[in-house]
This record gives sequence, C-alpha cells and structure tokens, in this order.
Amino acid sequence: MFPVLMFPQFDPVIVQFGPLAIRWYALAYITGLLIGWRMVRHLVQRVPAVATPLQVDDFLTWATLGVVLGGRLGYVLFYQPERFLAHPSEIVAVWQGGMSFHGGMLGVSIAVLWFCRRNAIPILGFADRIAVVAPIGLGLGRIANFINGELWGRAAPDWLPWAMIFPTGGPVPRHPSQIYEALMEGLLLFCLTFYFSRSDAVRARFGMLTGIFLCGYAVARIVGEHFREPDAFLGFLAFGTTMGQLLSLPMLAAGIWLVLRARKAPPAGA
Repeated sequence: MFPVLMFPQFDPVIVQFGPLAIRWYALAYITGLLIGWRMVRHLVQRVPAVATPLQVDDFLTWATLGVVLGGRLGYVLFYQPERFLAHPSEIVAVWQGGMSFHGGMLGVSIAVLWFCRRNAIPILGFADRIAVVAPIGLGLGRIANFINGELWGRAAPDWLPWAMIFPTGGPVPRHPSQIYEALMEGLLLFCLTFYFSRSDAVRARFGMLTGIFLCGYAVARIVGEHFREPDAFLGFLAFGTTMGQLLSLPMLAAGIWLVLRARKAPPAGA
C-alpha cells in the first residue's frame, strides 16, 4: 500500500476586504471569461470572418450572464429542485456553491442565439469560435473545485499512489477526480478544439467545431463521472449512471449531429 496523500488545506477565499470576499471559484470564472474573450476576438477575424472584435466585446456581458444565470438555474432544476422550491431565497445564493455546466451551456447557447440574431451574425460560425475557448473555463473551474475540497472522487484502490483523503470525504482515500476532469474537460479538450480551429477548412464548415466540443466534453464527462462520487442527495441513477452522465448524452447526440451536418453542408464562402 502506498502512503495516502492528505488534502492541502487551501483557503477558499483568496483575499477579503470587510464583507467583500474574492474566492477561487469566482476567480476561475473571471479568468476563463477574460482569456476566452481575448482569444475569440482573434478567432472571429480568421477566414472566414464571422464577427468583429467590437461585437465580441459586446458579447462578453451576454456570455457572463449566460454562464452565471444558466449555471445556477441548471443546478437548481437538474439537481435539487425540491430544496430550492421549498427555499426559493437560496436560489440567488451562488456564493454557497452549486453551478451546473450543462445549465451554463444552455445559458450561453441562448445568449449566442439572441446576440447573433440581433447582430446578423452566423450563429454556428460564432458558436464555433466560442466552443474553442470554452474548455479554458471548464479546466479552471475544476481546479477551483479541487482547491475548495469539493466534488471529490470515489474510493480509490490501495495501489493508487495519488489517492487522497479530503476533509469532507471521510477517512477513505479517494480519487482526486477534480484533477482528472480538469485535464480531460480542460486541457485535453482545449488542445483538441484549438488543433482543429487552425484548419481553414474546418472553420469554414460552420458547426463542426461546436460539434467537436460537444462530443469531446460529453465523452470526457461520462468517463470522469466513473471516478467522481455522485452527489449525496442524488446518488446513482438508472443502471448505475449519474446525473452528469445522463445530461451528457443529449450533448453527445447533438455533437454528432452537428459534425455530420457540417461535413455535408457546403463550406462558408463556397
């Protein structure tokens, strides 16, 4: 048996000024949005151009609202609807934790649809550029989960050298599943979308990059959930699946459909 690692006692608050506290989770969201914004400003101008940098600047506010509102409402509706219906005032208490990527994705999707229709921007072309940078925020968010000591993994085998005991996970050594997900949903998925975004042919087939992102995220989430302990208030669902896995299946289907559609459609500008 390998020695068990103890979770480092990170302070979830980076700095505090009186009642104002800046937390790692908030910093992850802010950093992901800012890095993504700067990259998208460049991506939208590459052939075929789909928007202007100024339009991307305007969309940043829409994206922020989509991520925060969609992520919170998704968590409320997908994970704990009974609790929040009984205590509706807690819905706005985002500082207590509880965000859903699937809800955030729906929120950003609605923001993209609305913004693009208002500004006569090709929806899938713009969504493709957003999809390239989305894994940055996902990876940073998972690292914040690890720092907060939350969403830890299932019990690990005795031979796993990086098994870790988390403060709220009991005395059982567990998988640091947040790190697994940060690597898969963040680093690997970003490398995949960025690699394909460098191809003029791929960028010209609107919907291709969005489909690649959806497929990649769905596979990464389904695999990652095999190591992650399900939420205590939900547990395992049908056939031993988790809520994260079930919510990823429609994403996988949509991603496959978008890739197939993009392959058959004529490229933009043809």
